[in-house]
Amino acid sequence: MTGEQRRPLAVFDIDGVLADVSHRLHYLDVHRWERFFSAAHADPLLDEGAERLSEALENYDVVYLTGRPERNRELTETWLAEFGLPTGPLYMRPDDDHRPARYVKREVLRELARERDIALVLDDDPAVVRMLTEDGWPVELATWLPHSSTLQDAQEKHGRT
Repeated sequence: MTGEQRRPLAVFDIDGVLADVSHRLHYLDVHRWERFFSAAHADPLLDEGAERLSEALENYDVVYLTGRPERNRELTETWLAEFGLPTGPLYMRPDDDHRPARYVKREVLRELARERDIALVLDDDPAVVRMLTEDGWPVELATWLPHSSTLQDAQEKHGRT
């Protein structure tokens, strides 16, 4: 940018960081992926995640990096707007990409880092946090919603969220 300094980025996951997915985890037990995602409109907002987002907005430009598939963009943007949160930029998993979330997110972060400094990455997936920490990213594990083994399985074995 000419004449102005761009602020560093704070990168927020959505499910388990901002959105309480507890009420829809049962769909993952039976591999009902579309039902799991279509029920996201009813996710309660996690207060601690919302507070962290509000704090981040004071010093950083915020982007979202989620394992949700691209086909859920409108639902996700609507959910964010309903809670008065910025609706983007929003980076989502391509619909046909079933790699574990850690690989998808690392790839997107590398792309973002070509243009901007990354000040913070906030994610609830221990595998994502582990990989990004090993790569040297400033990542923090969101712990306010216990990470479910069902969600972990969907993220790691099925590349679905």
